Formats: sequence, C-alpha cells, structure tokens
Amino acid sequence: METFLWVEAYRPKDIESCVLPKVLKESLNNFVVEGQLPNLILFGSPGVGKTTAAKAMLDEIGSTYMMINGSEESGIDVLRTKIKNFASTVSLHGGRKYIILDEADYLNPQSTQPALRGFMEEFHKNCGYIFTCNYKNRLIPALHSRCSVIDFSIPNSEKPKLATEFMSRVVTILDDQNVGHDERVVAEVINKYFPDWRRVLNELQRYSVSGTIDAGILIDIAEVNVKELMHSMKNKEFTNVRKWVVDNLDNDPVRLFRRIYDNLYEFVDGSSIPHVVIVLGEYQYKSAFVADQEINMLACLTEIMARTKFK
Repeated sequence: METFLWVEAYRPKDIESCVLPKVLKESLNNFVVEGQLPNLILFGSPGVGKTTAAKAMLDEIGSTYMMINGSEESGIDVLRTKIKNFASTVSLHGGRKYIILDEADYLNPQSTQPALRGFMEEFHKNCGYIFTCNYKNRLIPALHSRCSVIDFSIPNSEKPKLATEFMSRVVTILDDQNVGHDERVVAEVINKYFPDWRRVLNELQRYSVSGTIDAGILIDIAEVNVKELMHSMKNKEFTNVRKWVVDNLDNDPVRLFRRIYDNLYEFVDGSSIPHVVIVLGEYQYKSAFVADQEINMLACLTEIMARTKFK
C-alpha cells in the first residue's frame, strides 16, 4: 500500500541518513554497532527527528518493536494491556524487543509512569524502552535513572549545515513527486519551521496540491507580525488580539512564544518585563499538553495585556 504522507514515505531507514548533528549521529551509530540499545530517553523540540532515529536504530539492529503514542494512549489501561502483553513475551527473532513510547511526557506521572517503572524491571531481559519527549523534566526521576538520556538539540554552529542538508533532501523529494518549485521559496519554508523537519514536509506537501511551490505561498508563510500584536495589546484591543491568535494558529506555539519574548524590550517597559517573562514561561509549558492552543495563547496574551506597562 502506497504511503500518502511524505513524512512517512521518505522517513530515513538508518541513522546515517538522518539529518542530525554530527556528535549525536555518532552516539546513535555507536548503539547500532553494539547491536543492542540501552533504555533511552530522546528529548528535543517537535519534529527534530527523535522518533525517526528510534525507528532507524531498531531497524538497523533487526529488533522487533511496538509503537505507543503517549498523547493518545496515556492511561494506566495501556500498561495493563498493550505494554504488558508485548513486554512479557520473547521475540520470535531472538534478542530483546523494544517499545517506543512516543510523546512519553504525556504519560500520567502519578499512575502510568510509576507502573511503567515496574514493568521495566520485571521484563528487562525481554524488552527495552525508548521514550521520546519534548520535555524531559515531565518524566519521573525513576524513569530517568533507568535510561540513558539523549539531547536532540542542535548546536548553533551546525544549524546552517543541517538546514542545507535538509534543503537538498527536500528538493529530491519534490523532484521525485514531480512538484515544480522555486528553491528560494523552499528555503523560506525551511527557515520558518527549522528545525521541525516534520512540519516542513507536511507544509510543503500541503502547498504542493497546486502542482508547484512558488512565490504565491509566501504570504502564507510570512513572518509573525509581533509589532501588530503589541500595538493591539497596548491599546487593550481584545478583538484584534484574538484575531492575531487565530491568524497565527498554524505556527508552532513554541515559536510564537519565542517571537514575543524576543521582542519584549522593543515594546514593553522595563519594569514589566520580569512579569511578562514569567507569564510566557507558564503558558509555554502548558502549551505542551493543552487541548486548545487558541484558548491557551489568548489567555496568556490577555493576562499580559491586563497587567503590563507598554512603551
């Protein structure tokens, strides 16, 4: 069956093909060479390649594995059924089996995570675990102590090289899909969503419906207009603030919070900056697991608008 989503159809099958920082790639390749993986926590921003790397390592060493998405199956019943049934049996191919717990920071820290610790100990001879998460501090210490923790953040010195490498990969995909493209426009898309490779591919696939990726999409990917937002907040124009939120919902929430933070000194009085930073931090943390990003962002901006002195 043909895979419709580009992000799945073109997912790298080995670590060497992944777009990752040099040192990180070397560390993951070392696990592959050893032929067996320890329990791992892979953490980093969305779309940076954590799940792809986990699958690639397990494919390379030939291990049987099962995927569970923590944001969709976060309850204790998951452990009592899927995980226990899988972890308690021996692999037909020999060697350890593995469970990839994707978005593991969504697993309940009061019930699911402690129970998982017990299964890790009980079935450690049969089964290993790879946790992927955006926020490692949302996993309980008992899981940290049983895993090697791997950081997927990208050093500033390697960002240009990796962006160029991914650009080359994307152009190959567009050619393979017979999608005409202006490379300058493709570069704009990559620049906007870097380093969320998944978002880049999903957005380009969405725009490719017309048959070409050209300057016509630049309005859609224009830079977030923080100046407009700050003007509306200064004048207590709630309707305009809400419109700004709705207009920018297709952006990664973390990126929106960062853009607001980066522009504080230009628009906010110095006496109010500590308060705004605290509010931004609180709501950015909440954005990892709230059901409605629009309400979360609007609540954040309303709180800032009500209690902040603007220039």
